[in-house]
Amino acid sequence: MTTNGLRRAYLDFFKNHAHVEIPSASLLPENDPTTLFTGSGMQPILPYLLGELHPSGKRLVDSQKCFRSQDIEEVGDNCHTTFFEMLGNWSLGDYFKTEQVQWFFLFLTDVVKLNPERLYISCFCGQEDIGIPKDKETASLWQTAFKEKGIDAKIIDFVQRDGIQGGHIFYYDASKNWWSRAGKPENMPVGEPGGPDTEVFWDSAPDREEKHLYDKDNIIFGSFCHPNCECGRFFEIGNNVFMQYIKKDKGFVPLEQKNVDFGGGLERIAAAMIDSPDVFKIDLFDTQREVLERMSGKIYGTDKEETRAFRIILDHMRAVTFLIADGAFPSNKDQGYFTRRFIRRAIRYAGILGISDSFCSTVADAVIETYKEVYPNLKEKKDVIMKELEKEETKFKHTINKGTKKFQELVNSMANTKMLSGIDAFDLYQSYGFPIELTVELAKEHGIGVDVETFTIEKEKHQMLSRKGAQKKFYSGLANHSKQCTKYHTATHLFHAACIRILGPDATQKGSNITEERMRFDFVHFGKVTQEQIKELENLVNAAIVRDYLVSFEIMTTDEAKATGAIGLFEKSYNERVKVYTIGDPNESAVADPLSSTFSREFCGGPHVEHTGELGHFKIIKEESVSAGVRRIKAVLE
Repeated sequence: MTTNGLRRAYLDFFKNHAHVEIPSASLLPENDPTTLFTGSGMQPILPYLLGELHPSGKRLVDSQKCFRSQDIEEVGDNCHTTFFEMLGNWSLGDYFKTEQVQWFFLFLTDVVKLNPERLYISCFCGQEDIGIPKDKETASLWQTAFKEKGIDAKIIDFVQRDGIQGGHIFYYDASKNWWSRAGKPENMPVGEPGGPDTEVFWDSAPDREEKHLYDKDNIIFGSFCHPNCECGRFFEIGNNVFMQYIKKDKGFVPLEQKNVDFGGGLERIAAAMIDSPDVFKIDLFDTQREVLERMSGKIYGTDKEETRAFRIILDHMRAVTFLIADGAFPSNKDQGYFTRRFIRRAIRYAGILGISDSFCSTVADAVIETYKEVYPNLKEKKDVIMKELEKEETKFKHTINKGTKKFQELVNSMANTKMLSGIDAFDLYQSYGFPIELTVELAKEHGIGVDVETFTIEKEKHQMLSRKGAQKKFYSGLANHSKQCTKYHTATHLFHAACIRILGPDATQKGSNITEERMRFDFVHFGKVTQEQIKELENLVNAAIVRDYLVSFEIMTTDEAKATGAIGLFEKSYNERVKVYTIGDPNESAVADPLSSTFSREFCGGPHVEHTGELGHFKIIKEESVSAGVRRIKAVLE
């Protein structure tokens, strides 16, 4: 079975258990300012886990594109990638632990044909001080599942971390086996839901030697490794989250609607399926890997340093191909910053493989060919992807040339010292995009050293400031369903309808960002929005607020929604059934006119206020250009 076949088998397995298949969301989140990227399969589903009604029902299944920029330093080992697909299935108040454990175990053993002897499980050990018991129920369900395969799965209280001890099921604390948006149970605010999770691990090296370090494919295993250690022998292939409790003033109580949130790494399950500890050996990477081998004359897996370079390029080029297709063009800010950084990092590691010719678009073309049937937007955006990659590769090579000249100036200005300062090395890195490895390499050629320790300190200070800035910029928002964020969300619908009324039918939404302090809304418009138009927009939105329209929703098919005049981004993939919010009379056509009984009708997952009169006074505080043909407004509710 190919990896594409594995994805299809998973989707079909759960569809056969009454789940509805839903499409993957974009890598760029919609209406979620808490993060730059979609980093998990759960992220687009979160409103429904928290109580919103999903238009496709209570049982859902998908394969979600994900990108985690924070994993960049981990890439290069056998199992980490920044881009990946997360297989997901959900129960929104329907089935619970019994069905989920049974189904996923059957999928792994009967469909994927994994040897159950090599599957290991982690469960939550409980936390007595806050009244949450050990998750014995889940451990027992796993034990029963193993028993049906003829395996006596021993349960281990894994307090001492003394190796496997002949067990298959292990208890861990909340740092490993508890899920909530706030982290550990004691960090959860009142009203926050959470619950235990149970993870499934694959043993990639069952023939290890217990009392010695074990080296397989450049991975070192310790004598006391266990499913949750970081030695590389075990890798997680799936996590079942059981949203079971809610935090109250006096502790935790069971939720009335208990949810299941499962996420499984497609690439990792595929690696287990071919019995490889290396996810970069699965067939999704074959064509790209062959391109790099041909261009470099090197063979993947024959040299440790070169293999790491192969992996970084394979991961980064796949990631940027998907990022550009979803609209994250290379730039120096927000999502585009990471696209640019990943392209440049791939170019740097291509140098380790001896690749000096342009290669980015060639590798991206291989990515598109691999995924075009599953993600047709890659083929549709191919010309744009190629253009952006070629432009960025040329630009970076020019940057490297400028950095080399600056390096030479620094060397020429050095007197008796034989050490390039860490400050200068960081300036080369920050101002010229000059990687420290290249600085060290050039310095060695000139017979001088580099103060790498100071460079590292400067880089860490910069990263800390950047993280603080990102946390401030993207903290809060719709993900926390606060009342103020909900108000701003409804205000975006009013403003969207007003734009179409005043600026024309092409003035449609291109993105939004909401915090508790303001709303940001991007829309199509060629030319600056005049002060007169800004005033008209404000007046129209405020007229709708004063009208105190009812805000309601209805679930219908996509075609039915279009027929009602609902606003939707119709180039994106929607579920077969969608939730449509109406501001005004749900039985009348949507007309963006405060004198009509219906002001707005739009595809949306929610949440919203019940009446527009709750919003207050709408005021635009800034209007600016984002890119060619796209304008941005920032507005507040006073």
